[in-house]
Amino acid sequence: MSGLGKSELTSPPVFHAHGDVGQWVAAAVADTIAALRNDLDKTGRARLLVSGGTTPGPVYRALAKQPFDWAKVEIALVDERWLPAGDPGSNAHLIRETLLTDHAAAARFQPMITSNRNLDEAVRAANDAAAPASVALLGMGPDGHTASLFPRMRGLADALASAADYVEVDASGCSGAGPWSRRISLTPAGLAKTAVRILLIRGEQKRVVVQRVLEGADPGELPIRMLFSLPGAPLQVHWCP
Repeated sequence: MSGLGKSELTSPPVFHAHGDVGQWVAAAVADTIAALRNDLDKTGRARLLVSGGTTPGPVYRALAKQPFDWAKVEIALVDERWLPAGDPGSNAHLIRETLLTDHAAAARFQPMITSNRNLDEAVRAANDAAAPASVALLGMGPDGHTASLFPRMRGLADALASAADYVEVDASGCSGAGPWSRRISLTPAGLAKTAVRILLIRGEQKRVVVQRVLEGADPGELPIRMLFSLPGAPLQVHWCP
């Protein structure tokens, strides 16, 4: 991992440092399309897992412009806030506004929340629809959370150890969760079924957090550490200033 210290974790990431946002977007898009095309060529279908947050927006907009066979791509969420269906604060709303446009409007989207489901039903539906994914685009907060797995969160150990793909989480008291404490999150078990895992981060602060991740092993302190011990291909980290 160029420019960072030696990892004590079992599966150190591959770190790609880009000079600017344009290079960062282009590289992330290229890796994502390559992973989708690999499964499309093998099976005729592909599945993309996407995250919320402010960081991936430019990547989603650039992906949407790719002349790809999006009608054969299924797009699902890494996590979701428990909000009314269509709420502007939901991750589904972000994806509809940034990714499900242009060419990518032809993709099939699986929102987690619908108006006729309560939270338990939404979690069950997410697990019923879960399937091995071609690629997951992941984010990381400055507190070291990824998906909706926050440091020292109530029930974090159970979520990390769950055999289910998705679980309900309670992020009450976690500053990184903002006002949205009730959520649905992908688990390490769910992510382990993903062929390619890409972490999108920007800024020096998050680069420092990645360094901290590599210097320890406790996912309770920094839940994103669980990404580095998953089986399969190593995590691909795309970073720019």
